[in-house]
Amino acid sequence: MRLVSLLLFLIFTLLPFTAGHILPGLLEGRSREQKVWVREGSSAVLPCHLGPRKTRESSKHLPDKISVLWKRHGGSVHQEPHVVLEVGYSGLQKTAQLMKPRVSLQDSALRNGNFSLRIVPVRGEDVGLYEAQVKYRTEVHSCLVELGVITVTLSPPSPVIESEMLSMTCNSSHRASLVETCWFHKEHLGPTSRTFCSLSGTLSILHPAMSDAGSWRCQLRYSDKEIISATFNLQILGFDGPSSPVVYAAAGSAANLPCSLSYLPRALGMRAVAAHWSHLAGGHLEDRGISQNLSSRSFPLHVPVVGPGDAGQYRCAVSVGHRTISRDVTLAVLTVTPSIQGPVSEGTRLLLICSLTHAQGHERFQWTHLDSAPTKSKLALATPHSLESHSSRVGPTLEIPQVSREDTGNWECSVHGPEGRLGAVVYDLQITGAQVSSAPSIFSGQITFGLTLTLFFLLAVCVVVLALQKRARAPAFPALEGMFAASVPWKPMEEKQKGKKQQTEC
Repeated sequence: MRLVSLLLFLIFTLLPFTAGHILPGLLEGRSREQKVWVREGSSAVLPCHLGPRKTRESSKHLPDKISVLWKRHGGSVHQEPHVVLEVGYSGLQKTAQLMKPRVSLQDSALRNGNFSLRIVPVRGEDVGLYEAQVKYRTEVHSCLVELGVITVTLSPPSPVIESEMLSMTCNSSHRASLVETCWFHKEHLGPTSRTFCSLSGTLSILHPAMSDAGSWRCQLRYSDKEIISATFNLQILGFDGPSSPVVYAAAGSAANLPCSLSYLPRALGMRAVAAHWSHLAGGHLEDRGISQNLSSRSFPLHVPVVGPGDAGQYRCAVSVGHRTISRDVTLAVLTVTPSIQGPVSEGTRLLLICSLTHAQGHERFQWTHLDSAPTKSKLALATPHSLESHSSRVGPTLEIPQVSREDTGNWECSVHGPEGRLGAVVYDLQITGAQVSSAPSIFSGQITFGLTLTLFFLLAVCVVVLALQKRARAPAFPALEGMFAASVPWKPMEEKQKGKKQQTEC
């Protein structure tokens, strides 16, 4: 009798251990329940795999014939279970009609001891308790996993439009009372640098900007001390770049005003998109219709030749379906005005005035002589403070007290801001007489004196020569010469005398 009692005692004592005691998700008999929380719309993996000991024992001896059956109990284990996915010994797979395209085994080969169930995407109605039964040889193992769903709702629904009020709501299928909801933006309490925690699960952003886009995480804290969180990516349809861009362009050059959306419209399911540009000071400029292929998200406005009249504020309005978003772009024009128009004479004083329309107040101006050697480059920096004392100056000014031929060529006025170089304009300085070197005044006076003395000497020599010639031809008897000249013409007499001399010589 004692032997029978001892035998029965051993049987009932060891019986619970034949099923084994496993950690959540580790399949070595009957598993304890494990919880998995997943955001609605994302993917879920319900873990079920052999434990470390079974994996070592069965890594080389897993049979070819393995059957896996996943069932769902609904909200609790008391509800009637239904089949989610079944893989028979032959490898034939059966899937529930409602979940057919969304469920699969994570390891379809079933050779590594991994029998986890993958659901993509997760829906709100997928909430419930899931049980897996794995059979091979004479062994039967099971896993229990409870799937909870966290739902994040956007109002209005995606796509979210920049500057339009947005409400985000976060809740879950957990049955305890909600105590607190906190929102984190890019792992910081948000929005941006502000802490937002409330009793409800709703976050409202009055004027969402592109800085609000990106990774968000909502954290739910319940009365039973359960803490659940979900991460999602907030997409906002707006414009790339700064909120109020400024384009700096030199007068006479070309300019492109940017208007680029943050996402390709067709990627968000939009098929009616049109862009319209207008000059707020000059009225309508350009309409640009976008075809339904929506192959681009950029709608820039090209200005071929920028003039002073083109400066000002422009607006790019993009119609997305029945909604319109707009972005203002400022075109600032750079010009250089010289104090002397046209070529400048050498030695004169010159002012080059660099003017900028629609200045934002943070610009710095810098002058550079592009045609000079690097060691001889001269930079002149003018600030708004220094300009206040000179009312005649419109903008930053470069002063050349005495123009020389080294100043000939291109002078650049560049504009710089906190983000770096913003734009530049070039002025070509032409100087008259730049090829002739300027001699000192003392040498100029000596040259003038030498030329005067030389001319006086040549004039005196000419006078002396003329006087000597006249004296050599003077007659011995001037009175007879006068009488002869009066009665006989001089030229016939001279010819006769020449004739007589020729006869005599003969």
